[in-house]
Amino acid sequence: MKNKVLILGITGQDGSYLAQHLLKNGYKVYGTLRRGSTYKLGRLDFLGIVDDINYIPLEITEFSNVLSILRELKPDYIYNLAAQSFVEDSFRHPALTTNVNYMGVLNFLEAIKILNLDCSFYQASTSEMFGEVLEKPQSEITPFNPMSPYGVSKCAAHQLVKNYRIAYDMRCSSGILFNHESPLRGREFVTRKISRQMAQHTKGRKTPIQLGNLSSIRDWGYAPEFILAMEKIINAKNMDDYIVATNEVATVRDFFSKSAVVAGYDPIFEGEGINEKCIDRKSSKVLCEVNKSFFRPTDVVYLQGDYSAINKAFDWKPDSLWEDVAEKMTISDIDLYDKNDMYGV
Repeated sequence: MKNKVLILGITGQDGSYLAQHLLKNGYKVYGTLRRGSTYKLGRLDFLGIVDDINYIPLEITEFSNVLSILRELKPDYIYNLAAQSFVEDSFRHPALTTNVNYMGVLNFLEAIKILNLDCSFYQASTSEMFGEVLEKPQSEITPFNPMSPYGVSKCAAHQLVKNYRIAYDMRCSSGILFNHESPLRGREFVTRKISRQMAQHTKGRKTPIQLGNLSSIRDWGYAPEFILAMEKIINAKNMDDYIVATNEVATVRDFFSKSAVVAGYDPIFEGEGINEKCIDRKSSKVLCEVNKSFFRPTDVVYLQGDYSAINKAFDWKPDSLWEDVAEKMTISDIDLYDKNDMYGV
């Protein structure tokens, strides 16, 4: 019998790539969809797997619903990739963020415990838990210091998973994933905003791209490689939490410059602070400018992950670094623009 995998958040970037990988390896994949929501299956359609998945309506914040689904399905693996994951939105909707990101995890762990299910649970944790970092780079023993409601909610969920693993000897663990991007990244995230609107520049866009803090430093990896790390974590003989990262960093400014070069521009930045902008040397076209409305109330300025623990445990390491990611995303978005973005990704 095929191993049954339940993916929460299957329509997102990570859920889509994970589903594709698991289907190729013979797993029977189930994916949850929020009840009453408009299903956005564009990423799954883009990957050619939309009809290969068994869909289950589920509201993760309702314990009775979670309990009922797990009692009936009895999955072998559960990947929790569902979250309110846009940091800016967490400042506007802190209660919703906490309810989804923390209570959803609690509901699943409690249901697994009550039903005494023989399954493994993976929790998607995040580098945003480190917030205003207390050491560089960040490792599994670096103290958390979150700077947003999103980071706080993920910290609580992360600690909950660890507690259930120790207290009840449950097979549950977390991957602390640093920023990981791809052509399927949501349009609201800065990397996809850059690559998508850069593609528009190549097709005649006249208005500059509006960005926030260009000096924010991030460790950007490639999502299809990170989901392979998730699989290793959930299948570990001895469950533990691991950082998944590249240990290479760049600023938003660097990422923008790389995307601009791939698109055929010769970028140069001028000015400082909110007056900073990027200009194409060849045409004098203004490619981007800073807009203070995109600054967060509290910002995380530096994230860099030390992936040595997962490399030692499972021989996992990244193949793509931030420049590779920027290139792949920009080329893909130019291609999607030419195709009129038929999948809506």
